[in-house]
Amino acid sequence: MSDLKNTPFFSIIEGWYVGNDNARGPWTADGCHGGPAAAAVARSAELAVPDKQITRLTLDLFKPVPVSGFRVRAEVGRNGRRVATVSLTVVNRENQACATATALLIAAQDIGPVQTTGMPLPDRKTATLATFPKIQNVHGLPTFADAIDLMVPEPGPFKPGPNTMWMRTPPLVDGETPSAFQRICPIADCGNGFSRNEEATSVTFINPDLSINMHREPDSEWVGASFVSRWDRQSIGLSTAVLFDDTGPLGTAQQTLLLRRPEAPG
Repeated sequence: MSDLKNTPFFSIIEGWYVGNDNARGPWTADGCHGGPAAAAVARSAELAVPDKQITRLTLDLFKPVPVSGFRVRAEVGRNGRRVATVSLTVVNRENQACATATALLIAAQDIGPVQTTGMPLPDRKTATLATFPKIQNVHGLPTFADAIDLMVPEPGPFKPGPNTMWMRTPPLVDGETPSAFQRICPIADCGNGFSRNEEATSVTFINPDLSINMHREPDSEWVGASFVSRWDRQSIGLSTAVLFDDTGPLGTAQQTLLLRRPEAPG
């Protein structure tokens, strides 16, 4: 296995995002983890409207986004003086749509100090390094989980339920420093796994969507999140997260969850 923690998630080859092993998710061998895929979509929105800051991305996932290669088509819907919107479509090499997204971008400006609402923050200085709590790996290949640096407030094994942690990830693409929004995408898509209420051997919890809002850029490579999942017997769940850094909250992330009992062998 190569040094996945220092390998970008993707290379850009003739306009295609081609994934490395660390872009892969746990569910299918040629399927990206949603975090790097969302970051690639965010990058494409930023390229479409380079004079504004992306503040929201809503991604609907209906086919695996292939590690072997995908494009992101971007169409600017509105680009006013202060606000812009972009519609995006992820397509595979067969020109099939795998996901669609919308992004909101705002022209940020310094308006001076304002009143805001903070939140109690865990202290990263006393946190400990941890092993990524893998969901499962049905294909046996290296995945996103092998490339992530993780810290937790208290040492010990992963426990199902609400959890708080910090994450540091590799760059998104070769030769680029990821934007602030790109850096929060990987942890934003981990809520279903980090706050799962049961293990995947009992209930699977795939998210068909991801919504991320960011009102402030993180001040370090480490991004934190406090996750909670709420499940219902009607097979639908919801994972929500507050994203933060050492200074305070950055935004929120939310996933709708499709809950299923694994099929018995045979």
